[in-house]
Amino acid sequence: MTLTEKAAYLRGLAEGLNLDAEKPETKMFQAIMDVLDDLALTSSDLEDSIALINEQLDAVDEDLDELETFVYDELDDEDEIFDEDDCYEVECPNCKEIICVDGDVLEEGSINCPNCNELIEFEIEDECEGCEGCDEE
Repeated sequence: MTLTEKAAYLRGLAEGLNLDAEKPETKMFQAIMDVLDDLALTSSDLEDSIALINEQLDAVDEDLDELETFVYDELDDEDEIFDEDDCYEVECPNCKEIICVDGDVLEEGSINCPNCNELIEFEIEDECEGCEGCDEE
């Protein structure tokens, strides 16, 4: 039972008592019933408004999820130059030792050779400059 239905039920009970309309108690009951009716209607309007806002918020949330997926998937694809699980062979220019480094080390740009402790710096070149079959410029 909704609040408006409950307020109507109470009004019906009060009217069924056949109280004298001129008595102060009856006037007070009538004023209380009017307040209860107003509160019930206001509450019903607020519930409707909240339901509408929740529907709109759910729609915005779904749109935002789609947008985040689109943006972050694109960024993830573009930002990962090297696969962090793969091993890349690099030759130390000082001792000619071949060392294996992962994608994270390559993206950092340098590492000390584990053999001679010489700093090995990496220059990462953009492979898309003028390559065939690539849409990027």
